[in-house]
Amino acid sequence: MLLVVALFACTGKQANDTAADSPSDSGQAAALTDGRFFPDEAPWYQTVTGGAVNPTSPTVIGALQPAGWGLGKFQIDFSIDLLTADASTPKRQFTPTVDFYSRDCAQLPVPLPDGGNIEGETGYACTHDGDCHLLVEDREELRLYEMWRANVDDSGVFYGGWLAAWDMSRVYGADGRGQQCTSADAAGYPITPLLFTVDEVAAGEIDHAIRFILPNESIRDGEFFAPATHATNAGGGGPEAVPYGARLRLKADFDTARIADPDALVVVRALHAYAMVLADGGNIAFTAQADTHTTAKWSDLMDSHALFGIEPQDFDLVALDGDAVPLTFECERTAY
Repeated sequence: MLLVVALFACTGKQANDTAADSPSDSGQAAALTDGRFFPDEAPWYQTVTGGAVNPTSPTVIGALQPAGWGLGKFQIDFSIDLLTADASTPKRQFTPTVDFYSRDCAQLPVPLPDGGNIEGETGYACTHDGDCHLLVEDREELRLYEMWRANVDDSGVFYGGWLAAWDMSRVYGADGRGQQCTSADAAGYPITPLLFTVDEVAAGEIDHAIRFILPNESIRDGEFFAPATHATNAGGGGPEAVPYGARLRLKADFDTARIADPDALVVVRALHAYAMVLADGGNIAFTAQADTHTTAKWSDLMDSHALFGIEPQDFDLVALDGDAVPLTFECERTAY
């Protein structure tokens, strides 16, 4: 998520609405399927195998094909970790930075598990000036914390950029956390349920949609479709570009012989059944969860080049829900 994209997400300071980020007293904890982060009815767990191709698909895919993926190949990013917390994990208040937007963000204490780390780092210090996502699940609390631009400096001060605290007992509707509200990803989605994991690939099944990203110039400028709740207008693409809210489904006649790694075919099957969801702007097209805190390791299964050979024209555009929503940056948080 680029700073130039989100600087306009909030036009002024206001009291943070922490109630909207509080887990509901719904008693749904037992309903969470193993490996899932929200109830089964959540949109990213729905198959789109039989979904109709959107009428604009030839135009949208045709516009994406010459530009291609961000680095020219369908490369996988393995840098985003997920940490696990429970009632014993200490929580830390953070000092908001210029990357914190008061209408969109929550300002709550965040659990920082011992031995944890942020995206692309070995600890909690954001030393490489990247996105530095911090993802923490707490299944006892039924809360999923997702922060963009987290950093604990050498003196131990916890600085935080954008934060959402998702209620894992809730099925978020078309308005998500609120219309015109971003998240730790530009589209307004949670990141964690869209990451495919080494354990899923090792088990032979991915049962959810997958996060993908494109350079801003390949993303439609100034509008989005549900269930996205946000977009960008920072040098984005024209009306023929892929919009936030889009799901791209791998065509049924895709020639799997083009994928040499048999483990990568697990991902191919998920792209047929659940598709991939445009979530953010960036250069490495496809996103898996890092294996820092897992028993299985990516090095035993597949590398970042395992899906090379998959091109934009191998996909159809499905699931543009309703009419396009013009981007206003006037976030209105949903009160539950």
